[in-house]
Amino acid sequence: MPESQAPPDTMSRLPEWYRTTARDLPWRLPAFHEEFGAWGVLVSEFMLQQTPVTRVIPHLEAWLARWPTPSTMAAASTADVVQQWANLGYPRRALWLHRAAIEITERHGGVVPRDVDALLALSGIGDYTARAVAVFAYGDRHPVVDTNTRRVLARAIAGRAQPAPPSRRDLTLMESLLPVGVSESAVFNAAAMELGATVCTARSPRCELCPLADACAWLAAGRPDTGDERRRQATYEGSDRQARGAVLRLLRDRSPEAVPLVAVLPEWPDARQRDRAIDSLIADGLAEADGEGLSLPR
Repeated sequence: MPESQAPPDTMSRLPEWYRTTARDLPWRLPAFHEEFGAWGVLVSEFMLQQTPVTRVIPHLEAWLARWPTPSTMAAASTADVVQQWANLGYPRRALWLHRAAIEITERHGGVVPRDVDALLALSGIGDYTARAVAVFAYGDRHPVVDTNTRRVLARAIAGRAQPAPPSRRDLTLMESLLPVGVSESAVFNAAAMELGATVCTARSPRCELCPLADACAWLAAGRPDTGDERRRQATYEGSDRQARGAVLRLLRDRSPEAVPLVAVLPEWPDARQRDRAIDSLIADGLAEADGEGLSLPR
C-alpha cells in the first residue's frame, strides 16, 4: 500500500457515528420508512441528482402523493410529468423517470426490480442509482458510490483533497471496505454518503467533527492541496441553461395552452440564445411546436 494511503479499517467507525447523527431522510437507513418503498427510493434518487436535499423533499412528497406507484406515473402524460417537475432543474430527468416508470410497468409488472442489471436496463439509471435502489430499498449488499462517498474515500484512504474523476476503481475500493453482513453493509454505504454530505464537504470540511479524524490520511498529512480534477460547471447566469429554464417555466405557467412563438420571451437579451433554447427543448422532447405555437409535450 502506498505510504500516503491509510489502511482500510480507517472507515470502521462510520456505522456507529451514522446511527447517532444521521439526518432523518425517508430514503436512507436506518430511518428508512417502510411505506416509502423501492419506488420512493427510485424517485428520490432521480431528484437528488445535482439537486440539494432541502429542495427535493417537498417535491418528492408531492410527486409520490400524485403518483404513488410506477404504473400510476406510467399512465400520466409527458406534459403532466414535466409540469410536476417544476423548478428541480435538469428536466430531462423527468422524462427519463417517466420512461423508467413505463418500462417498470411493462417489463416488471409495476414492481421496481431488485436486480442491479435489471435496474441498469431502465432509462436514466446508471451504476449509482441501480445500486442505491438495490441497497436502500431492498437491503442487498453492493457498493454504493456517489460524489460524497468518493470524496470521503479520497481523503480518508488516499490522502487527497478531492477525488479523481469517477471510474470503476471507486466501486472496487468501496466493495473492499464493506462489512460482510448485509445489513451492516447497507448502513456503511449510507454512512459514507452522509459523512461526505454533512462533514467531509467539498469546500469547508469540518474535520473537528469527523469520526475518522485521527485515522484520515489527508488530515494526517496536513490537509495538502493535491489538486482538483473535477469538471467545473459553467456559470448559470447568462447561460443556455438559464434560457432553457426560462422558456420551460413560461410553458409550465401557460400550460395546457400553447404560447405563440413570437410571445416566447421576446424581451430575452440574446435572441439567438433564446432560439437555441427553444430548439434544444424540442429536440429533448421537453417542448412541442405546432401551428398554435410552443407548448409542453402532450
